[in-house]
Amino acid sequence: MLVLLNNFRFWLSGVMGSWHNMVALHINSPVCIDGRLLHDGGSGTGVGQYARTLDMALRSAGVRPVFLMGGGRNVQRPKYVKWLAASRPWTRTAVRYETGYWCRDIYREAHVFFSLYKRPLPLRLPGPPGVMHWSYPLPLRVEGWRNIYTVHDVMPLNPNIPSPVDGDRLRSMLTRLSGSGGEFITVSQAARSDILTEMKWDAQKVMMCHQGVDISGDRHGPLPAGLDPRGYLLYVGAVEARKNLIGLLEAYRASKIITPLVISGPDGVGVADIDASIRATPGAIRLGLQTRDTVIRLIANARALILVSLSEGFGVPVAEAMALGTPVLSADGPALAEVGGGATLLVDPFNSAALRDGLMSIGADPGLRDRLVKLGLQRARHFTPQAYAQRLLKLYGMV
Repeated sequence: MLVLLNNFRFWLSGVMGSWHNMVALHINSPVCIDGRLLHDGGSGTGVGQYARTLDMALRSAGVRPVFLMGGGRNVQRPKYVKWLAASRPWTRTAVRYETGYWCRDIYREAHVFFSLYKRPLPLRLPGPPGVMHWSYPLPLRVEGWRNIYTVHDVMPLNPNIPSPVDGDRLRSMLTRLSGSGGEFITVSQAARSDILTEMKWDAQKVMMCHQGVDISGDRHGPLPAGLDPRGYLLYVGAVEARKNLIGLLEAYRASKIITPLVISGPDGVGVADIDASIRATPGAIRLGLQTRDTVIRLIANARALILVSLSEGFGVPVAEAMALGTPVLSADGPALAEVGGGATLLVDPFNSAALRDGLMSIGADPGLRDRLVKLGLQRARHFTPQAYAQRLLKLYGMV
């Protein structure tokens, strides 16, 4: 009995300590998120969606983050004036406003500043210090705060992976951010391993925090013209070479299945070749960039989501599909397998026959789809905003 009582006291002290830390963080230590892409149209892709989900998750735990905004407040200035302003070698100071902080053109100036001085632009925020959670490696550093930079992946550092990002500049920026006291998180163990390898950093340098997903939205509204619920296979994301869409289209043609293959998302690297392959593929349908509600409806009503990228840092559509009750066929790469957690059908993206067979199986086998839906809904609990918030609070406590 005495042992049980002591165990209970130990457990209770841990719970109260965690609660105290969460309340202390909420009251005394502000959490700020960069608002650079907060209003990027809500398409559900990229860093903007990451920032919005980060905001929503923290609010679900009672933490109200603030934002660092950097627009020009609709005041037009000549280019030479903007360049001279960006070249100032001293610290910038933001001002408070209703939902956080504002500093004129801070994000554009930071990139010019980094190009000139090869160091992050220092920024001062009024009020008590806290956690500055950058949604991407930006050449900025808030003085006196804990600066946490999210590195989603380091694919631009690999010359074999097509990317619009300058890999040399990214490597230089990560090195300088590290040297200025920055701390780093990433979104999967697979991405963490890649970052440590590419940057030759010690294991303690990068923390991992699986991101959450936001599936709120109108999933019952109309679909784009010509699409029926459960009557199409879906790819959603940037239409670019890294996503292996040409390989997917070749496997789709070889499968002879008649279920339409919908490819939805904005143009990316190599889009011209992909569009040509779409035009040459009967049954393939190309949709452009969609609103967030339409993306949710497309995923929720698809027969299956298909994501067979050659490389990923996380794979948000996979987590979203599982949460929405849609079965998933994905590449068996480390990050996508990690996110799927045994709840997705995995195929080798470099093996066209395996990809063809995977499309045929998930398209024609309702029993397989039902099993994947059940497993996916269970796995998706790990990516709820509430679960994500607890991971974030633990991470903030660590730094």
